[in-house]
Amino acid sequence: MEQRFSGRSVLVSGGTGGLGRAVTLAFLAEGAYVAVPYFDAEEFADLQNAARDNVAWLEGQSVDVTDEAAIRRFVDDVIAKRGRLDAMVNTVGGYAGGLKLWDMDAAVFDRMLKLNLRSGFALSRAVVPAMLKQGQGAIVNVAAKAAVDHAAGASAYASSKAAAVALMDSLAADLKGTGVRVNSILPSIIDTKANRAAMPDADFSKWPKPEEIARVILFLCSEDAAVIHGAAVPVYGNS
Repeated sequence: MEQRFSGRSVLVSGGTGGLGRAVTLAFLAEGAYVAVPYFDAEEFADLQNAARDNVAWLEGQSVDVTDEAAIRRFVDDVIAKRGRLDAMVNTVGGYAGGLKLWDMDAAVFDRMLKLNLRSGFALSRAVVPAMLKQGQGAIVNVAAKAAVDHAAGASAYASSKAAAVALMDSLAADLKGTGVRVNSILPSIIDTKANRAAMPDADFSKWPKPEEIARVILFLCSEDAAVIHGAAVPVYGNS
């Protein structure tokens, strides 16, 4: 397999989840050192088992990525060990839907903003200074098709994902000409175990697979995508 990321240092937030796991394993397979701030210790143990021969290049720590002080400490530790941070991928997110706006508890709205928007805000603030110092880096934030396709019953989710795209778009403008690139991806429903359980009657064949989306993310983090900056890339599968 091509080793595009040999010797590179990468942070994958949410790296034990359905999509994040595929992204982490893909980076490891291409020679990267991968640091994963995680929520669930059991999921991280499963990820270590899946990494197999590449497990020595995988590091993880229980961190709330919406806690700015905590994620800064994590990033500082990664840079102290590896000397640099070449890419950051944020796959953290959550979904809430099925309720009209006036029937929704405000706590649901706040949770969507925390998971889908604040995570990218805190992570970017932690990694950008280091990337600017080294004059190079790539950030990919996972938003959703809902950022541009605002369905009924999804006001909190759609607005938080739309805001996440706007956040990254503005950050990309801030970073123009610095060597640090920022892009978003917009998946439709991803073919994960959790999504299949939530929608057992759906046609799973139309959903993009985590491994397929991971390949897009790795491309955006690679030198092959050096001219792509400030994009929001749709990855809708056949839906």
